[in-house]
Amino acid sequence: MTTYTSAPAEQLDGIQSVIDIAQQATEPTKLEVGHYYAVTTPRGVERIDLTGDQYKDTPTRKTGTTTVRDAESFLAYWTKHHDTDSEVYADSERLTVTAVLDAHTTDGARWSGHRLHLALRETTAWAQWLHHDGKLLSQEQFAEFLEDHLPELLEPSSAEMLEIAQSFQAAVKVDFQSATRLSSGQRQFQFVETQTTKAGQKGQLSVPEVFTIGLIPFEGSQGYKLTARLRHRIGQDGLRLGYKLERPDEIRATAFADVIKAIGEQIDTAVMNGQPA
Repeated sequence: MTTYTSAPAEQLDGIQSVIDIAQQATEPTKLEVGHYYAVTTPRGVERIDLTGDQYKDTPTRKTGTTTVRDAESFLAYWTKHHDTDSEVYADSERLTVTAVLDAHTTDGARWSGHRLHLALRETTAWAQWLHHDGKLLSQEQFAEFLEDHLPELLEPSSAEMLEIAQSFQAAVKVDFQSATRLSSGQRQFQFVETQTTKAGQKGQLSVPEVFTIGLIPFEGSQGYKLTARLRHRIGQDGLRLGYKLERPDEIRATAFADVIKAIGEQIDTAVMNGQPA
């Protein structure tokens, strides 16, 4: 059995006195001078700045960078926050437009800490067409791609291209032997049936050699027409099909230039080529 004993009352009073003295020694002494507190602590004298934004109802100045995704949003934020000395920069390599809303004035410096950044984002359709550009796919893969992108097919019409896609899907058990360019602008493929019931039966399948698609490069931008040229190869693995887009980089550059133009027409500030410091 454990026995507990208590310290005498006078001993406890002495311990408490030591604790009280120690606490008093660590309590800071506050001296208010203007907008500052000079606080003495066991570590020395520390100063607390009461002019900081954390002690105010509102910040002293606007700071931070706001990122938007289209010209309309850029103009909305610009209209709300710009002044006569705000600056705008466009970077065609990075596809960005940056506004320094509190840029330096002619006569003095400013913080340049409040910025608006337009970072364009490619649409899903644009990215998918660019991803398969120049690649050869199997008949079924090519047909499925056309079916998934019927809204972007302009000439021939999406209905005609759907029919072509379905024809390729139906002709999976054939042996493609040759391809001929027709005067109508189509590519005609000759094949021989390999199914047991139709073995040896010959057939033809025509596909437009050139077709036009409509794509929106960036979210919130306008649409552009692109020309796609059919590519094919007949080998041991059968017929493989694809397309090659004509100058997609030029279309992307034109789309970015049109975004800058749309912004420039709505503001009184020149859009400079480059990036802010």
